[in-house]
Amino acid sequence: MNQPAAPQAPEAPDENKLIAERREKLKGLREVQTGGGAIAFPNDFKPKDRAAQLHQAHAAIEKEAFEAGIAAGKAINASIAGRMMLKRVMGKASFATLQDATGRMQVYITKDVGEATYEAFKHWDLGDIVAVEGHMFRTGKGELSIHATSIRLLTKSLRPLPDKFHGMQDQELKYRQRYVDLIMDEAARARFAARSATLSAMRSFMTGHGFMEVETPMLHPIPGGANAKPFVTHHNALDQQMYLRIAPELYLKRLIVGGFERVFEINRSFRNEGISVRHNPEFTMMEFYAAYWNYQDLMRFTEDLLRDTAQKAVGSLQLSYQGREVDLSQPFKRMTIREAIHAHTDIGAHVDDAAELISRLKKLGLSEEKDRLSQRSLPSLQVLYFEEAVESELWAPTFIMEHPTEISPLARANDARPEVTERFELYITGREMANGFSELNDAEDQAARFAAQAGAKDAGDDEAMFYDADFIRALEYGMPPTGGCGVGIDRFMMLLTDSPSIRDVILFPALRNEA
Repeated sequence: MNQPAAPQAPEAPDENKLIAERREKLKGLREVQTGGGAIAFPNDFKPKDRAAQLHQAHAAIEKEAFEAGIAAGKAINASIAGRMMLKRVMGKASFATLQDATGRMQVYITKDVGEATYEAFKHWDLGDIVAVEGHMFRTGKGELSIHATSIRLLTKSLRPLPDKFHGMQDQELKYRQRYVDLIMDEAARARFAARSATLSAMRSFMTGHGFMEVETPMLHPIPGGANAKPFVTHHNALDQQMYLRIAPELYLKRLIVGGFERVFEINRSFRNEGISVRHNPEFTMMEFYAAYWNYQDLMRFTEDLLRDTAQKAVGSLQLSYQGREVDLSQPFKRMTIREAIHAHTDIGAHVDDAAELISRLKKLGLSEEKDRLSQRSLPSLQVLYFEEAVESELWAPTFIMEHPTEISPLARANDARPEVTERFELYITGREMANGFSELNDAEDQAARFAAQAGAKDAGDDEAMFYDADFIRALEYGMPPTGGCGVGIDRFMMLLTDSPSIRDVILFPALRNEA
């Protein structure tokens, strides 16, 4: 049985009229095709050139040099295709601006393309995709252009583009109709080009340091690798409940057990939790694991990784985010949770006073009913206070270290101070960018921690981890000392592209259905 279509927002009356007019034009094209004429949607044109390459190749050629070449029969030919973004019809001659994936190119059209074709061109619309062949020249104002000798309509656009001067003003509409946003906004295209460059740079850095890229399952029989609420589905053939991946960690560590000593995965993960400027239900991470590394090695490597990636992707380590400077070239700060609380609050010696922490947390808006403050241990209260009062203050790159063992079920405890783990979180612009630790490779300790997590889940904590017996079995075969880290790609892209919301750097973010 077919699923009902998602409800669509109603069209504005004027837009309905324009769409109807364009459909009539397409109807005319189809009638011509039926009569043996031109095909309404041809697919036999192969552009030989791109707008940006034409501008680059011919930037230094003056108007007179073009004219001399044309007069001598040595015109520079060009062949491009793109979406018509501007159009000026001026009687015997017209101009149009085509936009392809690399930029824009002006086209000059006269009856040189044929009288019937020129007449048809006058009725084409902005948004139509057009193919042009001709030769290069400069207009009287010096603008590099193509004098068309042939022009064809490749794709008829049935919907009008947003007003060229105002573009898309509704931010949610930009997210919902990303295809229109990309057509109209050069900055949006540049933002996602930078994302592609970032991923390429990360892959290059990782493979250059001996890491092997791998792929692990996205459907898990047991969700693991993070404290998060999973999405639940059902596998019909296996007749069993499955979960969308919340993290690839436990599978990547199985590979370390198997003998691959350095692995990484750029992965999509899913968490059935809130949506905000920093959270999307599906997001991209890079997780990497290295045998014989500890959390100190990871911090050094992560710092180098982000610095190298930023330089290659956006060309600078001096960034600006929402009007404030961020310098990635300086050594990243390192502080423990307690040191960070002391540095950014006036709590003083009361940092170890549970009653004082609860009082301050309540003033920050937390409650006993929702946050179970009185049931928390002192380390848990300190972490919560850090998150509420300190996290947003960490603007410069800062590693926060030594998280309590009780809230870090997969991290190795510090040998000298077993109440804390060899773990760090990296903060930049007040947001967590990475999380890493020396991995727990003691199978019996890991089993005990999983059991504690299972108990917390039974008590009502729906973000607590499940007991993963197969992972315990893998550890029982022996995993070498290992360090592992996850880097949030989306949040890093927010920084690199100065984007205020995570939705700005995800091509198709999660949205409520249109009403």
